[in-house]
Amino acid sequence: MNSTTSHPPTPEAYAGFDTMPLGGQWRAGSSGEIATDSDPYTGETLTEIGMATAADLDAAYRAAAAAQQEWSGAAPGERAAVLHRAATIMEQRREEILRWLTVEAGSTRTKAEWEFAITRADMLEAASFPNRIAGRILPASVAGKESRVYKRPVGVVGVISPWNFPLHLSNRSVAPALGCGNAVVLKPAGDTPVTGGLLLARIYQEAGLPPAALSVVIGRGSEIGDPMVAHPTPRLVSFTGSTPVGQGIAAKAGLKKLSLELGGNNPLLVLRDADLIPAVDAAIFGSYLHQGQICLALNRIIVDAAIHDEFVDLFRSRTQRLVAGDPREQGTQLGPIINPSQLQSIQDTIAQARTDGATLLEGGDPTGPTGRVLPAHVLTGGNHVATAAREVFGPVATIIPADGDDAAVRIANDTEYGLTSAVFSGDAERGVRVAHRLQAGSTHVGDMTVNYEPNTAFGGEKASGLGRFGGEWGIAEFTTDQWISVQHSPRALEF
Repeated sequence: MNSTTSHPPTPEAYAGFDTMPLGGQWRAGSSGEIATDSDPYTGETLTEIGMATAADLDAAYRAAAAAQQEWSGAAPGERAAVLHRAATIMEQRREEILRWLTVEAGSTRTKAEWEFAITRADMLEAASFPNRIAGRILPASVAGKESRVYKRPVGVVGVISPWNFPLHLSNRSVAPALGCGNAVVLKPAGDTPVTGGLLLARIYQEAGLPPAALSVVIGRGSEIGDPMVAHPTPRLVSFTGSTPVGQGIAAKAGLKKLSLELGGNNPLLVLRDADLIPAVDAAIFGSYLHQGQICLALNRIIVDAAIHDEFVDLFRSRTQRLVAGDPREQGTQLGPIINPSQLQSIQDTIAQARTDGATLLEGGDPTGPTGRVLPAHVLTGGNHVATAAREVFGPVATIIPADGDDAAVRIANDTEYGLTSAVFSGDAERGVRVAHRLQAGSTHVGDMTVNYEPNTAFGGEKASGLGRFGGEWGIAEFTTDQWISVQHSPRALEF
């Protein structure tokens, strides 16, 4: 691999994006249509990008297939070095990246810094993959035979990412895919084309990744959505987003490998012996970080009936002190909702919950230049399966009473989803015993649901997805096994 074939951008290139990397060349898409990328708080236009067509996507996939051979053939240390350099470039360009996360995704400083940190951590974890991928030699029942199982890159990976944690949720698939020797074609969400794709492409290009090994395709879902999944070139499709869309991808992908992180309806169980102050702190942060627009956000706070009222009083007091407004300003804790349709969906959900019998304890109307800054909402009472006790993707917390641990577990599991969960108890081992009963890909005892580590298994159960990200699970996800046997001596055959 000759990394000098990459042409590092000048620093000014990070200031604006109006083209995309398609098959090794930065250019506009050929549709003739323009995508306008705007700031969700001010409404200001950030950039305009000529959108891609299915033909552009086809070219990107074909170029990726060719580039993947060169990339996977590079020495492990060379591939690792590219990922290490990418992590270094992130640190050097920290403020630029944080600014983009703020103006494009509506991230507060707290959220942007956290997203930056876990994105960079994924790069460093993936940098270890080239030297961790290992095959096995297994016993064979035939005399003179040796059985080898090699781990190979799957080939080309198609990645479709969402707008809420765009940098992280794109790179969570891109970094391990590259670390395992694959090439990638990435389709970011239309609301966040820069932080969800173009910014990453600049970073990896500057780090020396062969240009066609990562393409970013920005276009209408109606134009490139189905071809992104159905195209014959990718052998794995990695998608993060809603369960209905994930089910559609599974139906269209054919016999491809799928890595899907889908919807969540995440519970926090506060048991009778819990210390309420840290439980409330966790519930506040888990409910309202990034305006609740996180797949890991708390949807349901299930509190033992004996301490329910005290918990609600403490929780309400905390929400009243939350600062909603301009995400650029230090101290802002809730910024804008990403777009008008998402805001309307949140408001409709709140209205339906009240119709279903829930009581609105805290709330308010949206404010800000675009009218998308929604203050913290608190609902309680009503049926625990009411509309608001589902994935709202907004700054809405629903507090539900439960008569003891068994009832709390039953309520927590009464959902089609199983992404993440949390338990607070004064006895950690009691919390663990309850955690074992929860139907979720992860459970955090004494903490909130919004947790991520790059070296461990992350993923969902039930309708929350397929597969796992992180560490050795990420290596398994983005590789395939090939069995090669060697017959070292002539084999006696029956005919």
